[in-house]
Amino acid sequence: MQQPEVIWFNSTDWEHQCAGYLWRPQGEVRGVVQIVHGIAEHMGRYDHFARHLNAHGYAVCGEDHLGHGKTGEAAGQFGFFGRRNGWTLATANVRAFRQLMGEKFPGVPYILLGHSMGSFLTRTYLCRYPGTVDGAILSGTGQESPLLVATGRLVSTVLGWLRGPTYVSQLVYSQSLGVYNRQFRPNRTTVDWMCSDERMVDAYLQDPLCSFIPSVGLFRDMLGGLRYISSEKALSRMDPNTPIYLFSGDQDPVGANGAGVRRVYGYFKDHGTRDLELKLYPGARHETLNETNRMEVYADVLDWLDRHCK
Repeated sequence: MQQPEVIWFNSTDWEHQCAGYLWRPQGEVRGVVQIVHGIAEHMGRYDHFARHLNAHGYAVCGEDHLGHGKTGEAAGQFGFFGRRNGWTLATANVRAFRQLMGEKFPGVPYILLGHSMGSFLTRTYLCRYPGTVDGAILSGTGQESPLLVATGRLVSTVLGWLRGPTYVSQLVYSQSLGVYNRQFRPNRTTVDWMCSDERMVDAYLQDPLCSFIPSVGLFRDMLGGLRYISSEKALSRMDPNTPIYLFSGDQDPVGANGAGVRRVYGYFKDHGTRDLELKLYPGARHETLNETNRMEVYADVLDWLDRHCK
């Protein structure tokens, strides 16, 4: 089985190299899907999904964010974007890789697919670079309350001042990502909330590129991003002609079991998005692309792509 092409490119922080990946289909390319991965994971986890899209004529690509995957491994630091403007840097790297891949596939429909934190980055991208992609797919997105976002960001910022932005806080982790496991008690693992397929959960826990707790600096940056993408200033910048597809599990705590996903759907609808779809999968948790019904999810994504990449 052919491995994806690894493409190293300069990060927009001008300090690091980012690892990008490209899965090429055989024959004509119908469209390009750039995956924007989530927190504490990497692009390698999307290999099966990428090959499925390849089989239907789609090129798939994506980069390991700063502090993640091969990018973090090369820098010797995981779970950290940067000392300043980390969210801006991460979003700009998504843009830089989009431009790089656009040069390889000119004139071909180009879609962003963001999962979890990657969906927040994708939403930021849509606000900062409107009209530069032909569609966006949001997997496992959500939107916490302004009070919770502000409180979490304040705590992360203060801890960053006191201990440094690379500091890893069990308190911050337990009150953020750690909260998600509560609705699945009694817990078999610390990440039961990710999906109901135990094999996929175990594979995640055994993956050396996933076994880290994000820094307080990264939590600060992500929560700042969440504040931005729910602001009127940001939402008013989006191109209403960019088609959006949201999908999630109705047992995904990141999306408040569907309520947070509907809230995000409402943001797009209220700001004039003309082509907008939402699907919630009964019983599914956070990583629907790894769920027990993942082939159904794959088929639905492919259906949307086929309708929007003509």
